[in-house]
Amino acid sequence: MRHRVAHRKLGRVTEHRIAMLRNQASALLLHEHLTTTVPRAKELRPFVERLITVAKRGVASGEGNVKALNARRLVMQDLQDRAVVHKLFETIAPRFEARPGGYTRILRLGARRGDAAELAQVELVGSEFNPR
Repeated sequence: MRHRVAHRKLGRVTEHRIAMLRNQASALLLHEHLTTTVPRAKELRPFVERLITVAKRGVASGEGNVKALNARRLVMQDLQDRAVVHKLFETIAPRFEARPGGYTRILRLGARRGDAAELAQVELVGSEFNPR
């Protein structure tokens, strides 16, 4: 029975799964789009949206505030790249300041050629990336 089991295991041990989500979140926030499989995309979405929400709260509290510093530290627990964290707080979080949620979009792309895994593109809503 899988009652009250929240997340997919994705065929990995816990440490590998968390590291994979952190790396994919960094890539998504840096490039504002990412191509991966559908189950990975569905696991990545709440992970990234929580990071953006924490960053929004930090930006709303004002720069130089204790809450802003705490928000940066909370995000730095999941994203170790300072450039990605800087971009998140300086450009991405202010962009979504008026939006109450739903910062990412999942677009299904079809089957992968090698193993027929269903692919999806995860992108930030309002990004200027053109998939063509």
